[in-house]
Amino acid sequence: MDTIKQFSIFVENQQGKMAEVTRLIADAGIDLRSLSLADTRDFGILRVIVNKPEETEALLSANGWTYKVTSVIAVKVPDIPGGVATMLEMLDRANVNVEYMYAFVNRVPGTAVTVVRVDNDFAAIGALTAGGIELLSVEEAYGA
Repeated sequence: MDTIKQFSIFVENQQGKMAEVTRLIADAGIDLRSLSLADTRDFGILRVIVNKPEETEALLSANGWTYKVTSVIAVKVPDIPGGVATMLEMLDRANVNVEYMYAFVNRVPGTAVTVVRVDNDFAAIGALTAGGIELLSVEEAYGA
């Protein structure tokens, strides 16, 4: 099963904190492959996929950042009107709930890659592949 490691990093909602954590990652030679930020008044959750997940985990731990690692899937959606809707309908028919989703950096013409966090990876992957939807492999996601 091709799930991808996503880091949810808790960032204080203060000027410069986003720059601090992204600079830490960059200075370690780690490439951000995808990111999303959800914020509240006091803190934000920076969700990232990186090319070197093991190094990132060690780096964040060593530098005192609070984070959580979760599994997500990256879906290659046809880059046409209705592409995302079709993918979401497949998940709905498989009784899979989407918790959140965001875009992924993609270099493949004709597709848009969407990162999806669902309540059942196994059912989601089965429904999407049965419906002819291709998933981004771990190697493609991490840029290996």
